[in-house]
Amino acid sequence: MDRTNPATGNALEPIEDDTEEDIDAALDTASETFEAWRETSIGERQQLIGNAADVLRENKQEYAELMTREMGKPIAGAVSEIEKCVWACEYYEERADEFLQNELIGSAPETKTYVSYEPLGPVLAIMPWNFPMWQVFRFIAPHLTAGNVGLLKHASNVPGTAQAIEDVLLEAGYPEGVFQSLMIHSDQVEDIIRDYRLAAVTLTGSEGAGRAVAETAGSEIKKSVLELGGNDPFVVLDDADIETAAKVGAQARCQNNGQSCIAAKRFIVHEAIYDKFLDRFTKEMDALTVGDPMDEDTDVGPQARRDLMEDLHDQVQATIKDGATCDLGGKPLDRDGFYYPPTVLTDVPHDSASACEEVFGPSAAVFAVSGEAEAIELANDIDYGLGASVWTEDLDRGERVAHEFDAGMTYVNQLVKSDPRLPFGGVKDSGYGRELARHGIREFTNKKTIWVQSTDD
Repeated sequence: MDRTNPATGNALEPIEDDTEEDIDAALDTASETFEAWRETSIGERQQLIGNAADVLRENKQEYAELMTREMGKPIAGAVSEIEKCVWACEYYEERADEFLQNELIGSAPETKTYVSYEPLGPVLAIMPWNFPMWQVFRFIAPHLTAGNVGLLKHASNVPGTAQAIEDVLLEAGYPEGVFQSLMIHSDQVEDIIRDYRLAAVTLTGSEGAGRAVAETAGSEIKKSVLELGGNDPFVVLDDADIETAAKVGAQARCQNNGQSCIAAKRFIVHEAIYDKFLDRFTKEMDALTVGDPMDEDTDVGPQARRDLMEDLHDQVQATIKDGATCDLGGKPLDRDGFYYPPTVLTDVPHDSASACEEVFGPSAAVFAVSGEAEAIELANDIDYGLGASVWTEDLDRGERVAHEFDAGMTYVNQLVKSDPRLPFGGVKDSGYGRELARHGIREFTNKKTIWVQSTDD
């Protein structure tokens, strides 16, 4: 596992890959551990996830700096990410027993009938580099607490973070084998999914990776959950608070250096306020500080890898070649590391790269529309369906428009975000299944019907 600090371009110490023997041993351990772990009381499992929250809180600066070194996240955002992991752990510490309690259902006389939520077994979690702690802990907190055991295949550029996560759980008191980080590459995943010792798989990543995982899991008739990419619309209607929409819009586009599946990517603006919004939005984007991600004042750090920066630039240049205008940014910065500036594109053709593809970096495509109906049509005219937001002073109007979006999560006067209390996931090419909340913890459970019949005369 070779690593590079994206802020400098310098190599970090590599981490040794697992061998085939290591993988086989990990699957054996997971299978054996599950038999004991599933019998552990829900109260004890809740206490352990609470312990994990304590470990994260006590060491948050250390874990934040590790993430920043490996993938370039601004340090303030990295600290916030650890705090969000703490929140998720404490949420399930408090609520898991409620979410997993037997659900009584009335049926025939002289019977007791209910649904029991029981764990499936070892689950493989294939996770990305962009939120390298949060993505994993939003898997760990519900699914280990539900009684499953976890195997992590993390992105190859954040192996140090993967090791740290396993260490967190061991320090929290989890039995060895309940969660294991595998140092493996993508070409080894298929065999693991097919292995008889694995019960299910979840992936957060690209559409292509999702299709491959779904095909393999489906052929083995194993449960899968996919959280894939997004090309989220940010719709600004004619009665919106322009200043707030522009300020939040810049944040929504450039959070995590623009490398977020739920980042606002397409800004769809009513023509009556288009000029005012564009002017304000461009100023907000231009005011963001690009710099060393270890600096507390940095808003936008580097892209996570050189090839990702180059891919982003290719999308921007292809969009400009197709007829778009570059109002801000538009080319990599001339400095060490993999820095791309906040970029604003206008006159964007609807069939161009920045309109149709997921743009994973701080580049915003801005569109003018004649009214609400055209805004909704353009918002939905994509293959993705992860998140969407609409901005208006009329809350009834906003709620009505929110129902019109083809997306798994819709927000009125708020950027799209994840919250442990609410289900997270998409539709169309953005995947299926849900993470977080009551809905998420039940994804990897056997929803078992129990019928108890009285034999009394």
